[in-house]
Amino acid sequence: MANTKRRQFLATAGAFASLSALPAMAHSSRTTNAELPPILHMVYFWLKDPTSTEDKQKLIAGLQSLRAIPQVHSLHIGVPANTLKRDVIDNSFDVSELMLFESVEAQDEYQLHPIHKKFVEECSHLWREVVVRDSVSV
Repeated sequence: MANTKRRQFLATAGAFASLSALPAMAHSSRTTNAELPPILHMVYFWLKDPTSTEDKQKLIAGLQSLRAIPQVHSLHIGVPANTLKRDVIDNSFDVSELMLFESVEAQDEYQLHPIHKKFVEECSHLWREVVVRDSVSV
């Protein structure tokens, strides 16, 4: 009986010890600008027909194809988040992409890549507006 209680105590103590380490682990796992590739390529798309699920899926599939371009370090494809409404938030877009590149030259090469050109050719009829914001880490 005493052995069982000791094991329960040790298991509980171990669980609490690991929980107490979570804030430190979460903090240490945050990525800094120095750890990210220096070029962020942010693109926002407004569909011609924002009610069309089919058009949205075609655009997302086209964006997924861009992952095959070697210069693309990473790619996030998204839709507006249901975050708190504030005056500074613009979630009027339908689909967004965020790409990271190792250099301005890599981003320039991406623009000329045949897969990117094919994406623009096959998907540009889907959007009424596109806004691009490129940023370099400081």
